[in-house]
Amino acid sequence: MSLNKDFFKTTRILDGGMGQELLNRGVVPHGTIWGATALFHKKYHKLLVNTHLDFIKAGAEVIVTNTFGSRKRRLIENKLSHKYSELNKLAGKLARDAVKKSKKKILIAGSLPPQNFTYFADLGKDINFIKKNFKSQAKYLNPYVDFFYLDVMSSLKECILGINSIKSFKKEILIGIHIRKNGKLPSGENLLPVVKKLEKYKPLGIIVSCVSIEDLSFVIKGLKKLKTPYGFKINAFEHIPAGWKPDSNNPKVQLGKRKDLTPNKFAKICIKFNKLGANILGGCCEISPSHIEKLKSLM
Repeated sequence: MSLNKDFFKTTRILDGGMGQELLNRGVVPHGTIWGATALFHKKYHKLLVNTHLDFIKAGAEVIVTNTFGSRKRRLIENKLSHKYSELNKLAGKLARDAVKKSKKKILIAGSLPPQNFTYFADLGKDINFIKKNFKSQAKYLNPYVDFFYLDVMSSLKECILGINSIKSFKKEILIGIHIRKNGKLPSGENLLPVVKKLEKYKPLGIIVSCVSIEDLSFVIKGLKKLKTPYGFKINAFEHIPAGWKPDSNNPKVQLGKRKDLTPNKFAKICIKFNKLGANILGGCCEISPSHIEKLKSLM
């Protein structure tokens, strides 16, 4: 599948939550790199490829690289910084291997996660560290991916830092923004003014990422005001506590999994929001291939 600027102007299906799916399939997390453990241990490489393949078989037209846990800061805290280049290149290669095995025209989005803590607007004291690591992670992924995905950003500033840090690669960007209650980012900014300011950068699309159904429902109608394609990646966590730093806790223990978000309910929600204009449909943490498969009727 070739990528053009209008790719997301028609309904497109993304994959689900790669990292959590790997943990659910038996990957034992190494420290706080979570799903990226499947890159660190060779015994998990086949499982990683097969998980990408299962999302593709389920109907995903775009898969996201398994690089959320291989950002520089997490590797440093786990004394694995010497593996930074290797793990990120490997994530790109294994995603490409999965696409090749699928024999389908699938796009690969290079996941560039927050370069400090997830769900936190605080970028730390060293902004150059953030800029440098957005760029370096993108550099390692660049040969393997079709576009970059700013994955779960928590402020306008973080989005702009990410965009500017990787502009030298001259690759399209999908922007993923995290929100909490009342349509607010962790920074306290309201979603709609933020996304309107980001439209000037002409991204491929703007999505609300790792979001609960309830928080997404609050903003979805307002997103119709955008000229840019929009959508979401819904999570199935029970609750993300305010002030919780996921990089230092076990997500399975701390966040739980919603029992009510079945594949059928997930599909009904996606279909409803698709009718409201959301073209970019996918899942995040705890959304499995069985959830994504229910979206085939929209393809």
